[in-house]
Amino acid sequence: MLDYAAKLTRAPGDMTEGDIARLRDCGFSDRAILDIAQVAAYYAYVNRIADGLGVSLERYWSEGKEDYD
Repeated sequence: MLDYAAKLTRAPGDMTEGDIARLRDCGFSDRAILDIAQVAAYYAYVNRIADGLGVSLERYWSEGKEDYD
């Protein structure tokens, strides 16, 4: 699953039916594969929007959580 999500994120144009077949061979249903693809695509979308708009991380994330405990 993680290899599929990484490939979809890094090289979406290289995805093949074989990538889906490997997930099915591991026992993932078509619904689960759809969910995996949607989550990976959503995070890619959100990150590209944030990068495209110059959104920075909140101080909480860039300085480390331990500073706020």
